[in-house]
Amino acid sequence: MEVIHPGRPALQVSVPSLLLYPRPMSRRFVTDAQRGADLVCADLQFDGGISNPVSAALPDVICVALDDVDGADQVLTLLFDEAFGNNCGRHVLIDRLFEVVLVQVLRHLMETGQISGGMMAGLSHPRLRKALVAMHEQPGQEWSLDTLASISGMSRTVFANSFRSVVGCTPGAYLQGWRIRLAQQALRQGRPLKVIAIEVGYGSEAALSRAFKAQCSMTPREWRNFTLTSRE
Repeated sequence: MEVIHPGRPALQVSVPSLLLYPRPMSRRFVTDAQRGADLVCADLQFDGGISNPVSAALPDVICVALDDVDGADQVLTLLFDEAFGNNCGRHVLIDRLFEVVLVQVLRHLMETGQISGGMMAGLSHPRLRKALVAMHEQPGQEWSLDTLASISGMSRTVFANSFRSVVGCTPGAYLQGWRIRLAQQALRQGRPLKVIAIEVGYGSEAALSRAFKAQCSMTPREWRNFTLTSRE
């Protein structure tokens, strides 16, 4: 099968593969008239759209041979059985199975060095990943540069420089972005702003509102109202 993207060389797919488009992209599939091709399609939505750190770290188009993804055989067999079947609850099961495949593909991309920047590149770094995981698991903690450097087993200067070089921003900027994304998730769930502020490490509504507005150009309440209106 040939996959054509405007302004790019045609992509030749000769073995069972997964094509992943982290962002909207025009494409056209050309199949052999005699052999044809079986396509299983899924709609992948990243929370936050193109600003999502996972989406932003990935190239425009990813093509991975399924045989190259360790441990994917059994999951893919179940996924294809459900996709081409007509069993009760198949849509729910397909969604969950695809999430597993996506994680396996992302792991493969990190292990093979196909991600060059952003959060995913940081998570693939043997030392920086420790600091990133710590911030992800405890966003309400008062993280200092010294503490994060110590967790990573690096000096303050080496850690700061390595983080900026690999992830593309300072540790402080990354932590703020992560906290704001968590706050957005909680706002969509209708949780009280005061509780959210404490959970994500800002301590007060005022502090969260200032950081939120600096990142999103609107207050948390304005953002929540805008999001609710957009869904209607």
